[in-house]
Amino acid sequence: MKMTFRWYGDSDPIPLKYIKQIPNCSGIMGMMDDFEAGEVWDEKKFAKYVKEVNDAGLEIEVIESVNVHEDIKLGLATRDEYIENYKKSIRNLAKNGVKVIVYNFMPVFDWLRTDLAREIDEDGSNSLYYDHKELEGMTPQKLVENTMKTAGGFSLPGWEPERLAELEDVLEKYKSVDEEKLLENYKYFLEGIIPTCEEVGIKMAVHPDDPAWPVFGIPRIAHTKEQLDRIVKLVDSPSNCLCVCTGSLGSNPENDIPSVIRYFGEKKKIACMHIRNVKYLGEKKFREASHLSSDGNLDMFEIVRALYDTDFDGYIRPDHGRMIWDEKGRAGYGLYDRALGLTYLNGLLEAIEKMDKLNK
Repeated sequence: MKMTFRWYGDSDPIPLKYIKQIPNCSGIMGMMDDFEAGEVWDEKKFAKYVKEVNDAGLEIEVIESVNVHEDIKLGLATRDEYIENYKKSIRNLAKNGVKVIVYNFMPVFDWLRTDLAREIDEDGSNSLYYDHKELEGMTPQKLVENTMKTAGGFSLPGWEPERLAELEDVLEKYKSVDEEKLLENYKYFLEGIIPTCEEVGIKMAVHPDDPAWPVFGIPRIAHTKEQLDRIVKLVDSPSNCLCVCTGSLGSNPENDIPSVIRYFGEKKKIACMHIRNVKYLGEKKFREASHLSSDGNLDMFEIVRALYDTDFDGYIRPDHGRMIWDEKGRAGYGLYDRALGLTYLNGLLEAIEKMDKLNK
């Protein structure tokens, strides 16, 4: 397994040389906001991005921002055009060494929070925060307004302005799409792209819903073990895989994350991992926590041990850090706490490996 770090390209205040200094960090999970959903990723432009990363001594074998156009999710007549564009992007990424594409099939919104910088009383740091009661008092438009106001001027993945500009129109279209219809549209998408993935050696890794329940009455189909199992069975292929995000699935206490990892890990269906911790504050109410198990409600030791026991050979990155030491940056994606998180995961992995050798 390889430890990596998300990097947003030239818009990221964190230089690559800092990421290179994190122990056992082999490379990045790349983000680019140069291409809109449905647009073909230009091979030469992406090659320049890859060269910049490689010149810093880092790999880039995972890309996280090839967004699925809303027309594909809605099943509109225009979806075939966007699926063809997606296939072209897959080929262009593969030519530049990409092995995994992390994506999601969440309608309208990707991840949702009601506060991007809620102060943590215990230590004065701040983190992403969610309270479903607060969300129930908002319209989708008000949520977008609040989120963009508190983004600190940074772009946010899944909250691209061009996607949200037609919010009311898109929400109206989803009134005729239920979970089964969304799943049907999802299968159509996978049937369109997976043969290309198999041809060029790329794995598609779907990210679960965040948080792990429906919002605003919009269908969501990727937030339980059973739903993820349906997804990997839509198209039977080694290229149809998962990105298991412990925080997204873990936002619902009913999801047993180590069990999820063991189930799909044994089937070799996990291409990459986003590992973070969450602190439960009530029903459908939580905040992001440090990676230390005792700071939240997820058992990081059992999570890493489940990966080790199932011979996970994919990519890991620490996810959603707090803002500590007065750092200013993109919500959830500062340097310091995520670097601490990666180091903590390194320590757990080393301990588990050595324990295993002692027991043999």
